[in-house]
Amino acid sequence: MKKNRFLRVLLILLLVLLMLTGTRAIGLWNENGFDLDSVRRFFNMEPREVAELRKQEIPQTDEGHQEYYFKLLDEEEQRGYREMLDGVRKRKEEFYLSISSDDKVDRAYHALLKDHPELYWIHNRKQVYKTTFSKGDYCLFAPGYTYTSQEMEEIDQAMEQAYQEVLSMLPEDASEYEKARVVYTYLIDSVDYVVSEDDQSIAGAFWKHKAVCAGYAGGVQYLLERLGVTCIYVEGSARGSDEGHAWNIVQLDGQYYYLDATNGDQPEFLEGDAVSMEEHKTIIYDYLCPFPDEYEQNYTPSEEFPVPDVQAGDKNFYVLNQGCFASYSFQELYDYCCMRLNNGAAVVRFKFTSQEAFDAAYTEWIQNGQIQALAQYYMELYQINQVEYHYGILEDLKTMYFMF
Repeated sequence: MKKNRFLRVLLILLLVLLMLTGTRAIGLWNENGFDLDSVRRFFNMEPREVAELRKQEIPQTDEGHQEYYFKLLDEEEQRGYREMLDGVRKRKEEFYLSISSDDKVDRAYHALLKDHPELYWIHNRKQVYKTTFSKGDYCLFAPGYTYTSQEMEEIDQAMEQAYQEVLSMLPEDASEYEKARVVYTYLIDSVDYVVSEDDQSIAGAFWKHKAVCAGYAGGVQYLLERLGVTCIYVEGSARGSDEGHAWNIVQLDGQYYYLDATNGDQPEFLEGDAVSMEEHKTIIYDYLCPFPDEYEQNYTPSEEFPVPDVQAGDKNFYVLNQGCFASYSFQELYDYCCMRLNNGAAVVRFKFTSQEAFDAAYTEWIQNGQIQALAQYYMELYQINQVEYHYGILEDLKTMYFMF
């Protein structure tokens, strides 16, 4: 006890000595007296704000947000994630984090961006700065922001308008699949794939209507989350490309599926001369719940975070519309195409589950010209003397499109 009392007295004497011999010179004293934060730093003590952060409980949920990646973080990273979320929402230029490790800060920050597409003002190529302190497990975090207050108001209005437009397209009892389908088609119809200053966030998708994969995937996540559908933003790589890619994993009726609105809005993925026909512009549904094995041949998620295992294929567009064939039969395929034309379709599309069946159909219908038999049926159906037809293929997904 005497030793502890002695140390306290010594500390007090030291502080008095500092006051008397130039505390102003070393920044511990100001016109209001002691600068306690400076005193803390001088003695390698944590700032008051950091001490308060450490006392706070870590909320495990955030209302209105699913936060898949938050749940993959350890306790320290989760604390940093919550501190970042609070600072960014308040648009603080810099703020303390009670963590300092580069790995933990990076994981928390990356998880935050993936979980919260609505934080668009920090998601467009802005530099992040971090200041660490010796002998202290804390840092000053300074995310780079963009957009003026006026621009943010316009972006927020555009986001709300997009949500209301999607709501107007859905019946009250819409299934999770129907919500996913409408959001998928909405993004494709309302956004153009264009590289721009805003292309990496939902600001580009909803405000400028121009985005790349990050904007599309963030837009899908934002809308589906508001509709109550579990949707995960995924970053990864594309086979044969040095550029990254972003897509979504959605949970529909308890099963996980891929959803890639970016590829659904890329007419150049179709081969043949159909891609140049504006009047034949059509939604490419191949990337709405594609078969997992086919999708994974081209896209691989990053290794930073694990993502759910996708196995289901029952909500594939072609499965739901009886346009998926396990083998090839000219008569079976011809009957299917005639049925689609009878129902008023201007675009007939179908896919195969085996490469052998796809190759056989391609050889007979495209190379050998049997598509002309379907064109003849189209003319008879509409009582016309001639028709111009085009085709397109998605070879990786074993899909064919006939357009009249």
